Amino acid sequence: MNFLRKIVYPFAVLYGVITSIRNFLYDKNFLKSTKFKTPTLVVGNLSVGGTGKTPQIEYLIRLLQNDYKIAVLSRGYKRKSTGFILADKNANAELIGDEPFQYYKKFKNILVCVDVDRTNAIHKLEKLNNPPDVILLDDAFQHRKVAGGFNILLTDFNNLYVDDNVLPTGNLRENKSGAKRAQVIIVTKCPKILSETEQFAITKKLNPAKNQMVFFTAIDYNTTLTGATSISLDELKNFEVLLVTGIANPTPLVSFLNEKNINFEHLKYPDHYNFKNKDIQQICDKLDSFKSKKKLVLTTEKDYVRIFDKVKKLHYISIKSIVINHKNDFDKIIKNYVEQSSGNS
Repeated sequence: MNFLRKIVYPFAVLYGVITSIRNFLYDKNFLKSTKFKTPTLVVGNLSVGGTGKTPQIEYLIRLLQNDYKIAVLSRGYKRKSTGFILADKNANAELIGDEPFQYYKKFKNILVCVDVDRTNAIHKLEKLNNPPDVILLDDAFQHRKVAGGFNILLTDFNNLYVDDNVLPTGNLRENKSGAKRAQVIIVTKCPKILSETEQFAITKKLNPAKNQMVFFTAIDYNTTLTGATSISLDELKNFEVLLVTGIANPTPLVSFLNEKNINFEHLKYPDHYNFKNKDIQQICDKLDSFKSKKKLVLTTEKDYVRIFDKVKKLHYISIKSIVINHKNDFDKIIKNYVEQSSGNS
């Protein structure tokens, strides 16, 4: 692996130079970034792969939905459609993508739309008869055509961006210096108990600018499974469980189930996997091979919205992002930005 990294290192240097030039052109206004009157919160990362953007978007929805009309805008990764689509009763994961469809099914009072061209999408949202008060941009940190009002950068506790390199030797989409665009940096997927000493050491390592705040979040798993039936985690110990995942990093879920002493077999698929008929058959055949009368398929919420109508005895475990340090400060920063940007201060 080290030898391979050395071979591709020149390409990483070239990639880093290209992304740096692009950011410089945006920073100096040689390339146009459009600023909108509607408050825009951008959630993203520097790296490819899962850093917990979906639970963070859901956290913001819960935080703001009682006071503001919210729209979530995504590109709709791996959807089988093009252009701008505003989710309605005809929406599904194939039409708008799994994460947007998850938002749409879970939160009934928000707008969910997809478009590769976020600028076009925001223009359309602002022209609606009942436009949103705030727009959450999912995975748009590198989408410089939109001048985000407030940028939230996520980095995985187990893979901090400062320890990584740009593609293809590492997983970064751009140089580490891109982090300076964020107003808030969130270290995600932390242990629920993380000492102030550990937090200080990580913050020092990230070396935030004076205008940046660093927060730490953890994943909180629901104690009840949702799906074909309602089953508690304690009951799950009595079942033969087939775990099916199509996410970037299933390790936290696998570790959680092991900690709960739940026995399971794991079928692992790539992130945003497009389950084919043969895959569904594989899942069903595997479940049928289990001897116990108490058996089920367990998956993530994101995977559930893609296969809920194709697999029997299917359940999912939902998650939430919880802020484990200075939660009130984080909430206040977000609310203050939206309030002041809305002209409601």
